[in-house]
Amino acid sequence: MPNQVESGFRRRLTSISSSDTAILSIICLGVFSTALDQTVVVAALPSVMVDLEIPLTHLDRAAWIVTGYLVAYTVAMPLGGRLSDVHGRVRIFQAALVLFSIGSAMVALAPDFGWMVSARVIQALGGGATVPIGLAMAVATVAPPKRGLAIGLVTAAAEAGAVLGPLYGGTIIEWLGWRWIFWLDIPQSFILIGLLALLRNRSEPTAKMDYLGAMVMGGALIFLTVGLSQRSLFSASSPLPYLLVLIGAGLVWALIRLERRTVQPLLAPFLYQSRTFLASNGVQFLVGVALIIALVSVPLMAQTVMNKDEWESVFHLLRLTSTIPVGAILGGYILRWGGLRLVCVAGLALIGSGLLVMSGWGAEVGELRLTLPLVAAGMGFGLVIPPIGVAALSVSPDRYWGTAASLVTAARMVGMALGLAALSAWGIEQFYNLTAEADFGSFQETETLVIEAGLHVFQSLFRVTGVLSLLAILPALLMKDEQKTKAATG
Repeated sequence: MPNQVESGFRRRLTSISSSDTAILSIICLGVFSTALDQTVVVAALPSVMVDLEIPLTHLDRAAWIVTGYLVAYTVAMPLGGRLSDVHGRVRIFQAALVLFSIGSAMVALAPDFGWMVSARVIQALGGGATVPIGLAMAVATVAPPKRGLAIGLVTAAAEAGAVLGPLYGGTIIEWLGWRWIFWLDIPQSFILIGLLALLRNRSEPTAKMDYLGAMVMGGALIFLTVGLSQRSLFSASSPLPYLLVLIGAGLVWALIRLERRTVQPLLAPFLYQSRTFLASNGVQFLVGVALIIALVSVPLMAQTVMNKDEWESVFHLLRLTSTIPVGAILGGYILRWGGLRLVCVAGLALIGSGLLVMSGWGAEVGELRLTLPLVAAGMGFGLVIPPIGVAALSVSPDRYWGTAASLVTAARMVGMALGLAALSAWGIEQFYNLTAEADFGSFQETETLVIEAGLHVFQSLFRVTGVLSLLAILPALLMKDEQKTKAATG
């Protein structure tokens, strides 16, 4: 009898490890869990500042709790992606979750600001590796016609985690306090590590990790991301961002030279020599710029120009963010029949048209005029994810899928850094220019002038990002599924 029970248990474990649905479910749970921590700090930041005695006058320092995570998250992607190609995706996914747990424990124990930022960096190094590894695992799990859908499901889980992060964080803070957000990460991570242990780890015995290339690429991403996130990039008040970007570009050039002489390079020549791969990264970069500006501007405009309270502004944003996962899954389904270019162009058209309609918003907006462009833009942001992912991964052999997925994901993060800088520097500069020479009269006149200036800034931001999204159609037309093309011609 015990032997029969043991035999049945083994059969069940085997069925789980060979089930596409079970594998995708575990991957989605993993990326959902780590994606929560991308945005959960939005809800926790006020409580963190009070607890760690960070005054409001040092808000720029407190921003490094977010910026440090963003930079480390971006740098971790190519390193984790390539390590998973070499040592096996399941094993590195588990290692990333262990590192994420260590970082979470350190955040929960943080006694001061410096400790907090350092802990968030460690947390991000683990969390940043999970998305590209998850994408590579998903693509390897399913048949080629279903790869778009698999990418859509994984990215939908990640987007859902990012959407629910502030709500989850706010609930935990209300009941237990902000530190418990990060304590709860630890049991969640170890449950996922146990589930991943059910899956087979497939390493590549002949593959090697290019550590020197990883260090140079990491340095390039750090300099580019930090440089592009500086407010003075647009105000030209300091040479620092230009110097950082120049150093980052120099490291990219040095990386390409180095990788040409490396036997198994991190940045393989077939990636940067591929028109499809470069086009997909270009589209992803521009989408990142548009996405971060929309995510920040929609609730900010609601609270300032439209005079809505905090919850109303959140519900404005939810009309956009809640449709991104839906669009990602829908894009994956349509991709099986519609083709990469058609789905990507349709998504970019929805983003661009939605943002351009939003550029016509006034201080008073009807419900229909408010909702339709937000839903359209959200659907567009979701639709473009599967075709960009499939195009990027189609360029490389399966032993480089983790690397390809990580690079195309990092492109969006770098775009978001630039978009955030544009919002905080160019937008604020515009606002000051519009109000600097104003002759302030009564309170009502002053309020009207400030609202009009804010309205002009938000309209300009939506208009510029709308045009950028439509311009992204040009590189999108260069994308194609190269594996499908080779199969058809070969």
